[in-house]
Amino acid sequence: MQHKFLIRTCLILTVFLLSHIGFGQNDAVKLNKTILYKQLEEIPGIDSIIKLPVSNQFLEKYEIYYKQLIDANDSTAGFFNQRIFLSHKDYTKPMVFVTEGYTANYAQYEDYSNELTTIINGNQIVAEHRYFGKSKPDSLDWKYLTVENAAHDHHELISVFKRIYTGKWITTGISKGGQTALIYMSLYPDDVDFSVPYVAPLNFGIEDGRHEPFINKISNKKDRKKVEDFQLLILKRRDSIFPLFEDFCKKNKYTFRLPLQEIYDYCVLEYSFSFWQWGHRILSIPDEDAALDKIFNHFMLVSSPSYFAVEEIEPTKAFFVQAYKQMGYYGYDTKPFKGLLKIKNAENYLQKIFLPEDAKDIEYDKESMLKVQNYLDNNDPKMIFLYGEFDPWSATAVEFGKKENMIKIVKKGGSHATRINNLPEDQKNKVLNTIDNWLKE
Repeated sequence: MQHKFLIRTCLILTVFLLSHIGFGQNDAVKLNKTILYKQLEEIPGIDSIIKLPVSNQFLEKYEIYYKQLIDANDSTAGFFNQRIFLSHKDYTKPMVFVTEGYTANYAQYEDYSNELTTIINGNQIVAEHRYFGKSKPDSLDWKYLTVENAAHDHHELISVFKRIYTGKWITTGISKGGQTALIYMSLYPDDVDFSVPYVAPLNFGIEDGRHEPFINKISNKKDRKKVEDFQLLILKRRDSIFPLFEDFCKKNKYTFRLPLQEIYDYCVLEYSFSFWQWGHRILSIPDEDAALDKIFNHFMLVSSPSYFAVEEIEPTKAFFVQAYKQMGYYGYDTKPFKGLLKIKNAENYLQKIFLPEDAKDIEYDKESMLKVQNYLDNNDPKMIFLYGEFDPWSATAVEFGKKENMIKIVKKGGSHATRINNLPEDQKNKVLNTIDNWLKE
């Protein structure tokens, strides 16, 4: 939920918007109604088509809104428009279908290409997830936000666009998007040729229970102690650091669902998860005798209270509903900090901090993810799973027995930013060779 390269993004978006002032959809059609555009117009479910600027990698690019069922099993529940971005190269080349787990705003930029799309020199569709960004029903009824309905959205889109694109089809996604790709494969195994989920957890509980012991085994004892000692330092020096924390929250106009002293505790608990997730360097952790501002700035860099702020939660609240409802999440180990925390325990923090009021009566469905595991146990789809060794999300990485097709790659010392292109050479070659062979079949 951190917004990297914010300035660059704003500049690009400004240029994009200015370039479209005075040009509505009808004007764009008049400018260049290509063969592909005409084909898209003939698809009954497409509600609108917006031509976008395109980089040299693709020939055409469109922002498309496709009419989807809110409830896949009941049309009386109504419909919503799902936003997708189509980047076209060649009808016969492979299609990379990105099962985005959140909003897909980034895909509007003309130079955006998914790593896998670039590797295989293919076409690309980025599908924004239901209930995020511009893909929201008029009323956010949480009972329809299920992994099954989301998978049906993707099934519908792929079924439609297969009429145009005749090459191989590949699904991929990162983190929650990787989860989404995995779930989709388990429910519609015949839709695509293979899938490459990145850093995709498979959790079996609202607070799964495997993340905390995983963090206690990451790296080596010396490094883990350095991380924990910093957390203890922040708690022991609460009296001097909390005023800086309070001022930081006021300046950023953050508001919270819990008292600020408790949010302070949660930032400390989140620190170890965030530190390892994003691959921070042990040497970046200030010593206890460092200047107070240096200690505080590092604390905010790794575990900012923005994560728990109402203002930051609002755009992604659907994610927390999904985590609480079906997809699961992680808990916190409070034992090392006994006597230093203001909170009594961290149990059910997801509901206390993140869930909107109208979702707090939701009950967790433990069966949905168990069905995904059952699919992996009893099938052998062509799938490549990528994980980082030190990423706490790897605590709930997929597990399966010896398989011929399914491959699990764990980057040594890797984080949540593990990608094909930053793998060690031997692992990278294994992934690329496997993909190449599957494309040739």
